[in-house]
Amino acid sequence: MELEIYQVDAFTSEPFKGNPAGVCITDTALNDDLMLSIATEMALPETAFLSLDDFNLRWFTPTVEVKLCGHGTLAVAHILQQHYNVQQGEQLVFHTLSGELVVTINATGIDMNFPAAKIDSTFTPTSALLTHLGLAPDQVLSSHFFNGKALIEIAHEADLLALTPNFDGLNSVTGLSAVVVTSPSMQDTTDFISRHFGPWVGINEDPVTGAAHCGLAVFWGNKLNKTRLTGYQASSRGGEVKVELLGNQRVMLSGQAVTVLKGTMLV
Repeated sequence: MELEIYQVDAFTSEPFKGNPAGVCITDTALNDDLMLSIATEMALPETAFLSLDDFNLRWFTPTVEVKLCGHGTLAVAHILQQHYNVQQGEQLVFHTLSGELVVTINATGIDMNFPAAKIDSTFTPTSALLTHLGLAPDQVLSSHFFNGKALIEIAHEADLLALTPNFDGLNSVTGLSAVVVTSPSMQDTTDFISRHFGPWVGINEDPVTGAAHCGLAVFWGNKLNKTRLTGYQASSRGGEVKVELLGNQRVMLSGQAVTVLKGTMLV
């Protein structure tokens, strides 16, 4: 069987920046084992699979399926616009494990209407988690939990950029799928910055994480009393995510994407 497959850099307008995603669009759904095998072969943070007959969208890391993936959704919408005659202004409704996701193509980028995360502020990081992150307890301003992810706020961007976690150690900490560390941004055009570590799902550091911004938007929106913000994920590739709190427990994530690879996979 021959499958058309793409690699798209999401949350960026430049090749080799942002977060790379595989995109595989088929008339009908592939089976789970094949999707996981393709994602493992692609060796990207996530590979997105869309079946056109029911518009069911799924995302796999090289090791597991995930319930929500922002950059994979952005990448699929970008390919539909580029190769499947989706027009500017058209709304796409994807059926996913996180419910219906409405995505709109516009003149400046792609808008994605996602569920806003519910922030649990009773979370307390263990000493092991902080040690493996490379943080001292007095560096932590606040700690929270959402969608399986720990959210740790620190004061200084420089400390965030300097983190060099022990990923094997992090992977031994139970009860998490990822940890997001965030701080205010020193740039006038950016409200906050973050880094996202996920060795539990096979991604030591994710370049730009849309799903994490469903929580970051809520956290920083409440903290800064703003409904529209710009986040920067400070991985080695880096990427910008514009977020807007919509009410009704929804958040809009907006970004751009660029195709860097198109090919045929033989399976």
